[in-house]
Order: sequence, then structure tokens, then C-alpha cells
Amino acid sequence: MQIYPSQCYRPVFRGDNSKNSCGAKIITEYRNENTKDIDIVPTIDVIRKINNEDKKVALAVEKEIPNIAKAVDVIAEQFKKGGRLYYFGAGTSGRLGVLDASECPPTFGVKPDMVQGIIAGGDRAIRNAVEGAEDNYDAGNNDAKVLGKDDVCVVISASGNPKYLMGVLDKAKDRGAKTIAITCNPKGAILNEADNGICVVVGPEAITGSSRMKAGTAQKMVLNMLSTGAMVKTGKTYENLMIDVMPTNLKLRDRASRIVSEIADVDKEYARQKLNDADWRVKTAITMIKGDMDKDEANELLEQNDGVLRKALNTLA
Repeated sequence: MQIYPSQCYRPVFRGDNSKNSCGAKIITEYRNENTKDIDIVPTIDVIRKINNEDKKVALAVEKEIPNIAKAVDVIAEQFKKGGRLYYFGAGTSGRLGVLDASECPPTFGVKPDMVQGIIAGGDRAIRNAVEGAEDNYDAGNNDAKVLGKDDVCVVISASGNPKYLMGVLDKAKDRGAKTIAITCNPKGAILNEADNGICVVVGPEAITGSSRMKAGTAQKMVLNMLSTGAMVKTGKTYENLMIDVMPTNLKLRDRASRIVSEIADVDKEYARQKLNDADWRVKTAITMIKGDMDKDEANELLEQNDGVLRKALNTLA
């Protein structure tokens, strides 16, 4: 199923030689009329100009909410089959994918291999520019060998044209993985090649071609929605609370205690005691309290309900 960019950009996406509304073939490289004097205005106006451009990002993302929601459903469905989520990108886009993936285990208590970020040029490229990495089709094709038929492959690029990602998508198809493209360019080639497309058209950057700015912000917002939305759909939250948080430091242990206290309606000290008995598993501690049962009984009840706390508690009602 192909999901197209926002309605107003479809003619641009479909036409081979047409120009976009800004008169440029690649919108991410077009000059911004609002910031041509950015090098001569006072500092406060430099910042205001950047801020004014940033204000446009959330509105651009809003236009793609239907496509983002469809992508979330695809990811959640594959998670339920035991599939994994892989982000692929080069430069800023790759780093954003690595960032989002690395935050999923502590936030949602998932295994590190459930959401992974792969950047063109390898881990060295996270901190250093690796020249030509985004132009290497073969490297993308090779990196994507990790994909399986139940996995989801998300390719991320402001321009939507890196050969590295075309190599990734070709291998993903061979492997039978679901594919999703995220770009800020309606003419990006990855939109044609992926099963599902998300095109957030943020317009020209404050500094021409610096896609780490608005385009990067847009990509980060979309990645937040994809991972968080899929985790919510698979029971990793109760209401808006992080019930699978891994309490690996004092701040997170305090948060875990507050979550148990609120959901189980007990004081914080009692919640902490039960968390200790439950090996600091938030869902287990809540189930122990609400069901008046021991740790093993609570874990068994959760397992019977696919680890979804709400379903487990409903059986106690």
C-alpha cells in the first residue's frame, strides 16, 4: 500500500520534471527568503528568525498525521508477531534514528534488539562525518541483511534520495520486511520505493541546505510518534504512565514508586516495598497489590494477558 504525501504536494511527487511551489527541484536545498539577511541582523533577530522557521515544523507534521498513524499500526502489528523495528539513515537522519532506538529500552523496558538504529558509515558516523557514506548503495544493501520477514524497515532522509537508502530498501524487499520512508522532499526517491511514505514538507531551512534544523526537528517528531505510538498500541503504557520503565537510577526508581502508588492507590513507601519484592518491575508490583498476590502469581497473570497490565487488572475486577 502506497501512502502519498500531503494532498497539496501530490502533483510534485508524481511529476518527473515538475518544480515545487518554491521553484526548486529539491525543496530542502532552496533558499529561504525570510533569512537572507540573517548574517547582518542583531543576534536576537538571528534567533527570532530561526524560531519563526521552527514554528512551522509542528504544523507540517500535523498534515502527515494520517500517514504516521498508518505507519504506527504497521509497526505495532509486526511487534505482535515478534518483529523488530530498524531505522536506517545517513548523517543527521541516521543519528536521529540511533537516538530514538537507544531510548526505547529504558523508557519501555524492551530488549535492545527490538528497536535498532543503523547509520550509513557505521558507528563511527554517529560522532564523525563519513564522506560518501550516503552514496554507497552496496553498503546499504549489506547493512539491511539484518532484516527478517516480520521486521519493519524505516528509512529516514531529508532529501529522500541517498543511494545508501535505496540499497536498504531493495534488500528489505528481498527479505519481505515492511518498509516506511520518512522525508521532507515530495520528490524523494524513497517515497516511490517504500510501502508507506511520510513526507513532512517543512520548506527551505533558515540556513540553506542545513537539514539538521527544521527537517531534523520534523524527523525527530515523527520518530517520537512512531516508537511511542507502537509501544502504546502494544501495552507498554497504562493510561499515559510508563509501566515498563527500567528503574536503573534514583530518579527512575522514584518515578516507578510514584507510578505504582498512583495506579494501585497506595502510599509511596508501600509502593516502594512492593517494587522491591517485585524485583523493581512496575507491572508486577501493581498486580501484586491489586490482586493481593505474590510475585510469581502476579507474573503468571501478566503472562496470561500478554504482559498488558490493563488486561490483567480487568480480570481482577
